[in-house]
Amino acid sequence: MLRFFLKKALLAVATLFTVSVLTFGLFFAVPNNPAELMCGNRKTCSAEQQASIERRMGLDTPVVQQYADFMAGIVKGRTFGEGDAARHCPAPCLGYSFRNDEPVTDIIGRTLPVTLSIVFGAAVVWLLIGVSVGMVSALRKGTIFDRGAVGFSLTGASMPILLFGPLLLIIFVYETGLLGYPSYVPITENPVKWAAAMLLPWLALGFINSASYARLARAQMLETLSEDFVRTARAKGMTKMRVYGRHALRAAITPIVTIAGLDLGTYLGGTVVTETIFGFTGLGKASLNAAINLDMPLVMATVLLAALFIVAANLVVDVLYSFIDPRVRLA
Repeated sequence: MLRFFLKKALLAVATLFTVSVLTFGLFFAVPNNPAELMCGNRKTCSAEQQASIERRMGLDTPVVQQYADFMAGIVKGRTFGEGDAARHCPAPCLGYSFRNDEPVTDIIGRTLPVTLSIVFGAAVVWLLIGVSVGMVSALRKGTIFDRGAVGFSLTGASMPILLFGPLLLIIFVYETGLLGYPSYVPITENPVKWAAAMLLPWLALGFINSASYARLARAQMLETLSEDFVRTARAKGMTKMRVYGRHALRAAITPIVTIAGLDLGTYLGGTVVTETIFGFTGLGKASLNAAINLDMPLVMATVLLAALFIVAANLVVDVLYSFIDPRVRLA
């Protein structure tokens, strides 16, 4: 088991390193100079001012050195500038935003909790509803419930969040007034207001994803129920609840765990559409603004963080999968 985990961990580190190199290289392939963007109007910004900005932000060194300094800053911190103008960025240092000269870690610390709140709440919704509906639908194949579940999954799968999100706002905020317009409140300040503000994003993202999980769970459960080991368990006289709960469910849940891990890691990297619809400034929206403004430190940080979430989610799924199905450890 330890060998299996170390193998996956090394692969995760190699993936993150590759992502960081590619992101850094792509940024410098863009012809715009970040120092010019920070300096402002070319008529009022002299060459000396631009050179000063480049020295202060570490842009006056070769690209390879800049990459090495960036990666070293994550581990041991980094000092920007010289003399009285020098400022130290403690580890993990992700640099300063080119756009507003603010530590990138401060921006992430402000936006990441918003994305985490949306994603984890929505994940609970789509897993509870989707998996439950799909499993029950498979056990009651051909009934009215099954037909309704299939209709539900088709409806959710065909409805984009760009339509469903505003529809929820119109119904619950503008027309009925049952809920106020979503405004993020940290859970540490007021858990009730935090949950109330997150309710519509949870429903929007959760409903759309629960439809696909319902279809996946139903298909996996139907396939599992037709396997030989299930028929053998029934032939031995086991009760339906024991066959379904102990044998069929365990076999059917493994692909769902894999997909759930991938979806969770991807959404943690940013839910830009959901955040934009409901007026939240999360990691997704921050990364989009950074890409538009060529804010390399923030782009690097958000891309690495998104990759870290995806890699970590895959690592957790692999470990869980090895417990659910021990044959994976031999792969």
